[in-house]
Amino acid sequence: MEHYFLIKHLHITAATLSILFFMLRAVWSVREAPVLQARWVRVAPHVIDTLLLTLGVVLMVMLSLWPHQHPWLAAKLIALLVYIGLGTLAIKRGRSPAVRGVAGVAAVLVFLYMLGAAITKSALSWLA
Repeated sequence: MEHYFLIKHLHITAATLSILFFMLRAVWSVREAPVLQARWVRVAPHVIDTLLLTLGVVLMVMLSLWPHQHPWLAAKLIALLVYIGLGTLAIKRGRSPAVRGVAGVAAVLVFLYMLGAAITKSALSWLA
């Protein structure tokens, strides 16, 4: 537990960078901006999200928080899968700018749900 606060704050920083960069890429995707093809734009999200996930797992192990024992954590992990699916649709797989825009907004809403679940420690998220 010696490094708990450092790991927690790095996790929060990575989550903030992840959502901000996702929103920027979603806007670029809707506008069909060529910058989306830049190597750094394609690599950076993987680096940030790998760090985010790794820090999350470290916190989970450090605190002995297991999804089968904590419904809010299980809900957050399921929401993460939904977020990834919507994010892929918003950035890459959406057939039109409108579909990519709706998927981007939905992904941000799912991210806000995950944030609420983490803060409130409830699967009800902000409604708890």
